[in-house]
Amino acid sequence: MNMAENFTHPSAFILPPLRGKLSFNEPMSRHVSWRAGGPAERCYVPAGIDDLAAFLRACPADEPLYFVGLGSNLLVRDGGVRGTVILSHGALNRIGLEGRDADCIYAEAGVPSPKLARFAATHDLQGAEFLAGIPGTVGGALAMNAGCYGAETWEIVAEVQTIDRSGTLRWHKPEDYEIGYRHVALRVRSEASGIQGQGGNRDSTPHPLPLTPYAEEWFVAARFRLEKGDGEASRRKIKALLAQRIAGQPLELPNAGSVFRNPPGDFAARLIEISGLKGLAIGGAQVSEKHANFIVNRGGATAADIEALIGQVRETVLAKQGVELVPEVRVIGEVLGVRGEE
Repeated sequence: MNMAENFTHPSAFILPPLRGKLSFNEPMSRHVSWRAGGPAERCYVPAGIDDLAAFLRACPADEPLYFVGLGSNLLVRDGGVRGTVILSHGALNRIGLEGRDADCIYAEAGVPSPKLARFAATHDLQGAEFLAGIPGTVGGALAMNAGCYGAETWEIVAEVQTIDRSGTLRWHKPEDYEIGYRHVALRVRSEASGIQGQGGNRDSTPHPLPLTPYAEEWFVAARFRLEKGDGEASRRKIKALLAQRIAGQPLELPNAGSVFRNPPGDFAARLIEISGLKGLAIGGAQVSEKHANFIVNRGGATAADIEALIGQVRETVLAKQGVELVPEVRVIGEVLGVRGEE
């Protein structure tokens, strides 16, 4: 039996000694904010970045891998996920002060964004308050350049740490990325990017390889450069932002935040509302009557209900307003009863 077969069958699963937790047929409805969707074939909760690197080195080269934080921007189809889901929340959770003037915060990918905002305020650092309004993790905020209330994540990023499926750790600067509205993409191999080994010490030696595209990498940590400020003023700002969020968003029901990106010069919520779609429901999924760019699980919604409603909203807005809405949410997994490519 080869490694891939060992990885597929729990009874024959072979891995080197690891400190994390591996589970099989893990219900993803427990790990996404919509509270819907099928199971993951395998789910791994690492005990730290080094443990994650060891796990990735043991994975078969063709194993599908998905990194999930709080699942606040994710829809898992009812047929579940073939491959391995790696959960960062509650696992990659280190946070602390760095920098000569203690004006830099190191945070791992599983740290909730609101926790980073509060940590900054506690240490009299300003510029991260908006993160209190983002219901996800640092990893998710980095991956999509999450933002709200006029600010975006990468505006305060000093550098990021990534990992690839071989377990190799690297540090990158913001200039290594193409960064836009809800979009982040690694450009090309940077000769100035150091490669970090398993021991955790950064190697700043220039990489000798020519400029070539990187293989797939995932964020595992970041350093955020912030300005000195007034912690009490930051806490008041956070409190005001949270009050605004509570007043304007349907937080009482399971949801995944904003479903669609705002088109240039307009708002997705406005387009959905003037198209007469507020309150539209398919099964247990409904376009929120409180905020039209939210789809809520009224109870018993399936992932198929939610995905169908997303499609219906897109079609209707395109037909009535001539604008094609682009989803912010990521959809993974398989349709129930159908095996094949996503």
